[in-house]
Amino acid sequence: MGGDKAPAEIVAGAVEASKDHGIPVILVGRPEDLAGLDTGGLEILPASEVIAMGDDGARAVRVKKDSSLVRAAEAVRDGNASAMVSAGNTGATSASALLRMGRLPGVGRPAVATPIPVPGSTPTLLLDAGANAECQAAWLAQFARMGSAVSTARWGIESPKVGLLSIGEEPAKGTSLTKEVFGLLSQDSTIEFIGNVEGRDILSDSVDVVVTDGFTGNVALKTLEGALRFMVSQVFSALTVTPEASAISGPVLELLAPLAEALDPETTGGALLLGVDGVCVIGHGSSSSRAIVNALRVGHEMALAGMPARIAAAIDAGPRETA
Repeated sequence: MGGDKAPAEIVAGAVEASKDHGIPVILVGRPEDLAGLDTGGLEILPASEVIAMGDDGARAVRVKKDSSLVRAAEAVRDGNASAMVSAGNTGATSASALLRMGRLPGVGRPAVATPIPVPGSTPTLLLDAGANAECQAAWLAQFARMGSAVSTARWGIESPKVGLLSIGEEPAKGTSLTKEVFGLLSQDSTIEFIGNVEGRDILSDSVDVVVTDGFTGNVALKTLEGALRFMVSQVFSALTVTPEASAISGPVLELLAPLAEALDPETTGGALLLGVDGVCVIGHGSSSSRAIVNALRVGHEMALAGMPARIAAAIDAGPRETA
């Protein structure tokens, strides 16, 4: 029921994922609101309430106990579903997953892990991308191990390169928090820590996992999204600005199409909430049916990979002082 284009695009994506990709899907929401849509015969789990995009996430989860987000999280908790996917209120999605599924043993705080597309390479996983505005050093050390586990499970990277986002590569650069985290990650033998990285490294193949606090991560994420959208729009505008440009635009557009596809955030399928006892995929609020298909594929793949168990093992394998 959540998302700027809900419920039509959400349902359309769910039906496509089921029919074309063989992913079993349960729709959660108000049956009467879905009556005029082609649900493809998918099972509908009734939920009478809806958490709006503008609602306070944590409060809404506690008050609206029969909301679609809460019922979806409970379905995972009770074993009736293997993952929950939502394009609705991000805070409420995170809160429902945390409060209903629970936190994995030893996890200080869950984190949002967002894949950043890198053309010609595997995506860079950025976390935390917004769950925790203020962080402790031990939490970021755990984010590194959780991100490394996801990078291995999702993209098959045997030893993901983990970087700490800072304002310079030198260990002495950054805030007191980043300096403390640098020390913890340097001593963690369970990950391949390559040191500090800068914002320009996120879109490169020099790092696989970038760790930071949720405030910095969300600012970096939104900046990258805005810059990429601007760049793509300017390139395509330039190809039609004059008759001469339009005349050669065809071959050029064909060459640029794969790049535009790689940079399209709808292809990544959404972010993962790591650290909860279940799989939770958070889609963009403006998700189309195509984005929902990809988000469901991510949820399906992470459930099959046993992602929560992998995260728990990664946390358990780390230094005791960061647990």
